[in-house]
Amino acid sequence: MRFAKLIDRFKSTQPPIEPYLKPINFVEALADVYRRLEKCSPSEKASACVEQYSILRALGDTKLLRRCLRAAQLGATDVHAKVVLDAWLRFERREDELVGFHPLQDGDRMSECPGSNLICGCGSSSICSCQYCEKMNALDNVHTLDENENFSEEEEEEDVLFCVGDEEVRCVRSRFAALSPPFMAMLYGNFAESKEAKIDFSLNGISAEGMRAVEIYSRTKRLDLCCPKTVLELLSFSNKFCCEEMKLACDVYLASLVSSLDAALILIEYGLEETSYLLVASCLQVLLSELPRSLRNPGVMRILCSSEGRERLSQAGHASFLLYYFLSQVAMEESMVSNITVMLLERLKECSSERWQKALSLHQLGCVMLERKIYSGAEHYFEAASEYGHAYSIAGIARAKHKQGQHYSAYKMIDSLISENRMVGWMYQERSLYGVGREKLLDVNCATGLDPTLSFPYKYRALVNVEEKQIKAAVLEIEKIIGFRFLPDCIELRAWFFIALGDYGSAMRDVRALLTLEPNYKMFNAELSGGQLVDLLSHQVQQTSQAECWMQLYDRWSSVDDIGSLAVIHQMLDIEPKRSLLWFRQSLLLLRLNSQKAAMRSLRLARNNSSSEHERLVYEGWILYDTGNREEALSRAEKSIAIERSFEAFFLKAYVLADTSLDSEASSCVIRLLEEALRCPSDGLRKGQALNNLASIYVDCGKLELAATCYTNALDIKHTRAHQGLARLYHLKSQRKAAYDEMTQLIDKAHYMASAYEKRSEYCDRDMAQHDLNMATQLDPLRTYPYRYRAAVLMDDQKEVEAVEEVSRAIAFKPDLQMLHLRAAFFESMGDLSSALQDCEAALCLDPNHLETLDLYHRAQGRVTEQKT
Repeated sequence: MRFAKLIDRFKSTQPPIEPYLKPINFVEALADVYRRLEKCSPSEKASACVEQYSILRALGDTKLLRRCLRAAQLGATDVHAKVVLDAWLRFERREDELVGFHPLQDGDRMSECPGSNLICGCGSSSICSCQYCEKMNALDNVHTLDENENFSEEEEEEDVLFCVGDEEVRCVRSRFAALSPPFMAMLYGNFAESKEAKIDFSLNGISAEGMRAVEIYSRTKRLDLCCPKTVLELLSFSNKFCCEEMKLACDVYLASLVSSLDAALILIEYGLEETSYLLVASCLQVLLSELPRSLRNPGVMRILCSSEGRERLSQAGHASFLLYYFLSQVAMEESMVSNITVMLLERLKECSSERWQKALSLHQLGCVMLERKIYSGAEHYFEAASEYGHAYSIAGIARAKHKQGQHYSAYKMIDSLISENRMVGWMYQERSLYGVGREKLLDVNCATGLDPTLSFPYKYRALVNVEEKQIKAAVLEIEKIIGFRFLPDCIELRAWFFIALGDYGSAMRDVRALLTLEPNYKMFNAELSGGQLVDLLSHQVQQTSQAECWMQLYDRWSSVDDIGSLAVIHQMLDIEPKRSLLWFRQSLLLLRLNSQKAAMRSLRLARNNSSSEHERLVYEGWILYDTGNREEALSRAEKSIAIERSFEAFFLKAYVLADTSLDSEASSCVIRLLEEALRCPSDGLRKGQALNNLASIYVDCGKLELAATCYTNALDIKHTRAHQGLARLYHLKSQRKAAYDEMTQLIDKAHYMASAYEKRSEYCDRDMAQHDLNMATQLDPLRTYPYRYRAAVLMDDQKEVEAVEEVSRAIAFKPDLQMLHLRAAFFESMGDLSSALQDCEAALCLDPNHLETLDLYHRAQGRVTEQKT
């Protein structure tokens, strides 16, 4: 009964409406963004890059998204955009960087120091006159003198007295008049004060101490002798009497004092009151650096979330679509249903000016209202978003109607969307939610055919099998997607299937693997934690010792069973939670499963639990390498070796060097390092990897016999992946049959076989290769080589239309750079230059420096120009 209840809950769970832009013709959208990026002015560059980011979010490629943000940051021409984009980048990589280490990459040096965001955003090599640079010139007016240094060599006559209460402040009339046009008019114009030697200033809101500070500044341009409270008084005075130079000097000085959240909350109030651009920027920088924690601070909420706060920020030049786009992403990541999220999205909507911005803000508000079960509100926002041309919001309208009981209306809406547009997988998935029986099944099957990465169809078909008492068939169905996407909900579903079959060991494996990916995962619709289920299952499975776990890990690692290996390591960490080696192994497996975020978390835990300095340096090196900081990674490896010669330190150094350069000198160095690593103590799992890597370098250097010995030694200690290297070796010796047989052994042993089938296809005739590549696609449709091979074969057979269709099948759900380039080349050969140009532009939107695509693009442009003339 409880299992039936669970299945009902899974069946009632619908795929979410994704809170980002999702164009129906994704390639066309990419090409359009690229064209606008190429044509935009420098001042529009940052905005165009942010739009590119919003489109590419649908791909989920973290590196690609960060590259967009970096490009936007480099193109930012004002302090505000620079501060926001720097905070956004830091937030995105908050789990990747070492505390206290800020990499200097690709001209990105200014972004790494908080103070540098308040320095020229126009580029150090340019001479500009933007508002930002004019403000920063005030820095030259803020002097820091020694206490004994005189204000000036020549004393000027103090010829006017300003009275503040009972106190008198002597001033130099000409200096004071130079502070602002109002003072110039008062002291030298037709006002009575121009003829008076004593002027009563008691009713002008400044203290005697403040007036003395104004007098000192008028002669020396110094603020450093004043306390912050007095400088705040000067800021207010400057605003009141239009003393622009002094206001800028106060702005810069106060901006330099912002160092904590508490200070930022105090000073930003003064900054907003006096519309002090740099002071507000400095405070905003601190508030953003504390995200997401700072959003829970009432003071921060009042400034960033409220409508009044947005208006005040706007007056100070710091309310923008960019700011609220970043804040709303942070808030949605924390909670899709919180009031903070709603308020920030409302502010985002208010700051939207372009069509894509309005569509995005309205669509996201619709998604949040849908999650909050305010269905009429969700329908309203989705309808508004669709009016700005965002067709994906129509799915949101249909979902909201469905939730309000308008099932037929929802069905007809998606049906019309399908009939009016090109076929896209998510459309059929959405229509399946409102269909019944055979019609529903046809739609989920069509959705998988168009986009095999969608998880809902697999779950639905698996649950249909369960209802028909075919639980083993349900396991096979859900394993189709688990084979190439490590998704928590799919892993959980398979665990429940195993429990229903009484296979508690397999269920335990899945739950432990799931907890590796998400340690706080809640199962059974949040009624049961993963840890509680582990405790319950532990009574049903045989307990194993740590030694037995090591044997299991060895077997599962050797059979390329990554999920099984994760489960074993999770169990071992229950016994030894501070064993850094285990956390490191866990991170390696998670990287193989494309779980970058979880892998980095495990790598940090390895570093934090290191028992020695040399071990900690190695793990820091891997963190730095994984975040693109190769030189720092090498430095950490060398420091570790200097302390103690260890396998992991030598292996890290060899790995980084091999990835940096592989000329003959570098290859020799890598070989020596790997040989040193193999002399150091380690277990068979890591030594097998080292032998495999060493053999690969030997092959590249033409030392085939040495490579064969390494591969054989690796296989002797059950490093199964060495079969692939040995196959390559046989192929180089023109022994294709031996290469094919070697790959067959890998297929027989490996739990994950898609890459092995793909590789084996290189060692057989065309028909057998087609079979192997079809198997690779069936097991992992995200692998693009099989599509490219099949398309190339079709082109060789002069079946151009079929070749384009084959490539287009993959591009529909994975617009890969290589696939787009290949299809563009096909289009060019067919004379369809407009389609070739569009594919080139889409590819260049993904990588603007891809030389082959650039050559093809320019060639196609040349042919178009020739045709016009």
